[in-house]
Amino acid sequence: MARVHLDTNAYTAFKLGMADAVFIIKHADEIVVSVVVLGELRAGFEVGTRASQNNRELLEFLASPRVRVALVTPDITEQYAAIYAQLRHDGRPIPTNDMWIAAVTGVDSGAALYTHDPHFEYVRGLHVVSSAAAFRKLSG
Repeated sequence: MARVHLDTNAYTAFKLGMADAVFIIKHADEIVVSVVVLGELRAGFEVGTRASQNNRELLEFLASPRVRVALVTPDITEQYAAIYAQLRHDGRPIPTNDMWIAAVTGVDSGAALYTHDPHFEYVRGLHVVSSAAAFRKLSG
């Protein structure tokens, strides 16, 4: 079963029709969107010119039976703290929201984060895919 968590830029790539993003979304058995990603998306919508349309399309996407929204739980806060400490120790800070996104993904054993941000590679133990080729290996 190929389960992917979406980063904000992965959803955006999908909406822009980028081939790798369309392939991954089409072929994933389960797609997970964290509340952090939802917040980032909706913030972007609010400052854009198509907020109503973008929100409507997001709600349609979230209504798919293959899509699930992941909430922040106490286990995820522990994962966040571990990621924060690891990155701080390594001298490799990443944006706070991205640490939360990594934490949500990290507690989901067997899942990968689909993103175009290379700094997620700094998070030890986080499985990251950034292309259809990497996704094919995951679902292999």
